Amino acid sequence: LQLVESGGGLVQPGGSLRLSCVASGETLDNYAIGWWRQAPGKEREGISCITDTSSNTYYTNSVKDRFTISRDNAKNTVYLQMHSLKPEDTAVYYCAASIICTFATSGVDYWGKGTLVTVSP
Repeated sequence: LQLVESGGGLVQPGGSLRLSCVASGETLDNYAIGWWRQAPGKEREGISCITDTSSNTYYTNSVKDRFTISRDNAKNTVYLQMHSLKPEDTAVYYCAASIICTFATSGVDYWGKGTLVTVSP
């Protein structure tokens, strides 16, 4: 399974972005997909996850009510809609596939290479 993120870029505080994660090599139906991020000098952290059938979604407190995760299995794509962006959201954003939703890096089976989001005036 290969994962490729896109949609990152430079945005002003308060702005919005939508990230996409496209899978190839294998159907996405079998996996929960998470979005993670790593800010400069910080550890990678899981911020959101969606189960294989979209029956459940999870968010960390830092992004809850601002970010929305969704998936379209027919398109083998998972999205992260981000609103009300803050400078502290600046990071490289990764999508990751796992058997069940997890915010532990040890539970991830596949990683994308990331897309940079910069929130700055």
